Amino acid sequence: MLRAAAVVLAATLTIAVTGAAQARTAAHSRAAAQGRTGASQVRSACPVPSPGHAQCLALIRGGTGASPAAAVPMGFGAASLQSAYDLPVTQGAGQLIAIVDAFDDPAAEADLNVYRTQYGLPACTSANGCFRKLNQEGVAGSYPAADPGWIVEMSLDLDMVSAACPDCDIVLVEANTNAVTDLAAAVNTAANLAPAAISNSYGTQESGAMLPFAADYDHPGSTIVASSGDSGFGPPEFPAVFGTVLAVGGTSLQTSRNSRGWTEQAWSGSGSGCSAYVAKPAQQQDPDCPMRTVADVSAVADPNTGVAVYDSTASGWLVVGGTSAASPLIAGVIGLAGNGGITPAYPYQHEHGALNDVTAGSNGTCEKDYICTARPGYDGPTGLGTPHGTAAF
Repeated sequence: MLRAAAVVLAATLTIAVTGAAQARTAAHSRAAAQGRTGASQVRSACPVPSPGHAQCLALIRGGTGASPAAAVPMGFGAASLQSAYDLPVTQGAGQLIAIVDAFDDPAAEADLNVYRTQYGLPACTSANGCFRKLNQEGVAGSYPAADPGWIVEMSLDLDMVSAACPDCDIVLVEANTNAVTDLAAAVNTAANLAPAAISNSYGTQESGAMLPFAADYDHPGSTIVASSGDSGFGPPEFPAVFGTVLAVGGTSLQTSRNSRGWTEQAWSGSGSGCSAYVAKPAQQQDPDCPMRTVADVSAVADPNTGVAVYDSTASGWLVVGGTSAASPLIAGVIGLAGNGGITPAYPYQHEHGALNDVTAGSNGTCEKDYICTARPGYDGPTGLGTPHGTAAF
């Protein structure tokens, strides 16, 4: 099934740039539509990018932005996420997590600590050495221009790392723009700091033009983590598609009366697919895709079961989802485990009992194949599953 699909994808990905952009616009619109439940409406924080640029993948629940953000938190807070993923949050002290985003968030530090205060997490400030903000060249100062959509993304990323690993240190590296060249340069700057993990909550459809950037997302000693995308089943996204990157898909998370107290299914927007360009890494043994399959692992991403985020630029508390939430959460879990630098192969070697296997839900149509439909064991939308403690990381 998917062997033939891989050939089709290869042909599809050679279409003109304008056609790819139109397809991406349609796919993102479908993801937003899938995120509507009753009166709830979902919008992308960032517009569809121009060629050679990446889109932040945060999805905001709650309308078009005309109405103000909530005055009090809605969505899952830190304690809920810690409970859902059985995280031993007293670990992680001294571990550094890097976040790479585009443009500037002038209120990043202040907003981060509103979130942390709300959920009883220790302060993370530049004064106490927990928080740093650097530009693309690694300098604290001379930051790029601010962008409201990417500010939401940065708030989400900082809050999710904090929820997963309250005692981790955090460095935010701001690329000059959302051009792929700038984001790759910012990843290299982050890697120079030797963090446990580098989270990348952005993406653009894979193409041959992305392949020269593979080395920028390969830094032994730091785990590179990236969102799998929010457009469901289809061509995978850069940079998650690289075999050196831990690609993070998304789930819908809900409370339950079962023994875990939570239940998850594949989120309909979770990015998954069979690469037309990137060779299959040795750890992947799935049968129907001869190339790299996305994703590897997953965490909450459905904006309708989204997370609480504080962003003063958007006037307060928001409910945000997208695989943008899942990537920094997984980066935080790696820091919590004190196991920075694990390769994407590591969870495949430690999956049994260390991950919550997600076995329901789908993100598109591919003849009910595992690359678009959750099932026991590995599947495309949720990978190996979601964290059950830190043993898989």
